[in-house]
Amino acid sequence: MLKRLLAACTLLLVLIATAPADAVTIERVVSPGGIEAWLVRDPSNPILAVEVSFRGGAALDPAGRSGLATMTAALLDEGAGPYESQTFQRRLEDRVIGLSFDAGRDALRGHLKTLTEHRDEAFDLLRLALTKPRFDGPAVDRIRSQILVGLMHESESPEHLASRAWFASVFAGHPYARSPRGERESIKAITVADLRGEVTRQIARDRLLIGVVGDIEPAELARLLDATFTALPEHGASVSLAEARPATHGQIERIVRAIPQTVATFGGTGLKRDDPDWYAATVMNHILGGGGFSSRLTESVRERNGLAYGVWTALVPFDHAGILLGGVATESSRFDQSLALIREEVRRMRDEGPTETELADAKTYLNGSFPLGLDSTTAIAQVLVQMQADHLGLDFLDRRPALINAVTLADVRRVAARLLDPEALTLAVVGP
Repeated sequence: MLKRLLAACTLLLVLIATAPADAVTIERVVSPGGIEAWLVRDPSNPILAVEVSFRGGAALDPAGRSGLATMTAALLDEGAGPYESQTFQRRLEDRVIGLSFDAGRDALRGHLKTLTEHRDEAFDLLRLALTKPRFDGPAVDRIRSQILVGLMHESESPEHLASRAWFASVFAGHPYARSPRGERESIKAITVADLRGEVTRQIARDRLLIGVVGDIEPAELARLLDATFTALPEHGASVSLAEARPATHGQIERIVRAIPQTVATFGGTGLKRDDPDWYAATVMNHILGGGGFSSRLTESVRERNGLAYGVWTALVPFDHAGILLGGVATESSRFDQSLALIREEVRRMRDEGPTETELADAKTYLNGSFPLGLDSTTAIAQVLVQMQADHLGLDFLDRRPALINAVTLADVRRVAARLLDPEALTLAVVGP
């Protein structure tokens, strides 16, 4: 179904991927009822993509109910208002409407895609899902079973085991330590009352961000915003989350599994999105491990020594913490050698910084590849929501290239010295 929708997005994608940033106009639309959305209009595109996000997410799961936000999100389109699950899904399918929900650590998100001619019904089904979810017994049992099967598969995945162990170690005592998908016992314990309480706590106007892309005029969007979202409670539950200080002191968590490769998640302290050093850190990370085949880690661990198929790093900014996260999988007998090379490249970046050529190449790549990531109307709508969440301003797409280009060698060396410590890298290792 979504493939049929994506096929109609070509014109907008060409516009954004090939035109200057200032050719993309982002409009702030505020409805008479005070609902705000950011809009990119394209009258030639018969597709409308809508992204909604409610700040909070799985980090607000109550004790003993980890996975509650994820399970709630999975059930929002499983029947709402007068429509039980099959009828609700049939209405979506008959109108070629894509509607789904998910939850991360910091947000519960909704994804809507529709042909413009069906937008009124699409928005109305979104309204029902958010304001009148049914949580019928059969649907709850089925989604619970699906999540439990997924958790069982994750328990056999070295990558998932390493990631879970890393977060549990680094964020011990903070909600970020828990996986958004929860644990088997907590998922089994969730009741319909818990699900209804989660909707009341999280799905409210004061937590809402909206991005819209496609063929719609601001006045028409304003009408649909009021029709869809004014029925939501004005405020969600007042829950504050403490800032997290990642405990990255060089500890190693080991999980023994009889597998042919050793898989590791590694990392240290990173930056939140509003940190003044964000763009310097973005360039540094690209050169170190975020640039795929052009990164130092790939060149050292894979290309020169043939120790791993892939090794990577990424800056991960949460609302209440920032981390620099990485991963590697290598033959178990050569894992120590791989780890030594990773530490050496981290040390070299901290002590020496990048070369002029590396800096120039990183800037060119980061600015040239960014528009290519906007490969669907949904991806563009998600960027609009993220821009709001990060308080980047309507003109961010215009300003981003200059922010990257302004990064100097001194900036990268400073942020490398600030963030990188090879001996403080914390690891979670799964293998024999």
